[in-house]
Amino acid sequence: MGHDLLKGVKKPVEEFENPVIQAILARRSIRRFQQKPVEPEKVDCLVECACAAPTAANSRPWHFIVVDERAVLDALGEAHPYGKMLYQAPLAVVVCGDPEKSDFARLYWEEDCSAAMENLQIAAHALGLGSVWLGVRHSTEREQAVRHILGIPQKIAVLGIAAIGYPDEVKPPHEGIDPGSLHLNRW
Repeated sequence: MGHDLLKGVKKPVEEFENPVIQAILARRSIRRFQQKPVEPEKVDCLVECACAAPTAANSRPWHFIVVDERAVLDALGEAHPYGKMLYQAPLAVVVCGDPEKSDFARLYWEEDCSAAMENLQIAAHALGLGSVWLGVRHSTEREQAVRHILGIPQKIAVLGIAAIGYPDEVKPPHEGIDPGSLHLNRW
């Protein structure tokens, strides 16, 4: 069986006619945003798409905190060392997980919530929005700061923050596979 990707053959994103594939390949991390609010129906759609992510044993351990108050966005931007775009972003969604929800949630909440975060970001792109994922989970200091700002209970873990808004920058779509990352049948 031939694999064009193993031969270094690339197809431009425009050659894929499927809009889902186009959204996945064209989604980029956007850190500059227009001063335009995100419509409530788009916010609802983003969270619904996040909730469509797969989870271990359908445990759905996630919680989403939608943030659109300027003072709270600014406080999150101050608390996160890489979150300065939150000073511009009109919206953020903080993705959290409840490891105590079930045995499966305890083991796999990070994977489940990461899938939800990815769905949210792809949906944002498909709706004409930009977003960037700010990691929180593996920094105790960051997690405690976000927890304090948003009043998150101690039993709930904080995965990350998606800064979201209408993009004020354009980036080309992804192309190809990272060299050395694709293996066929064996390492």
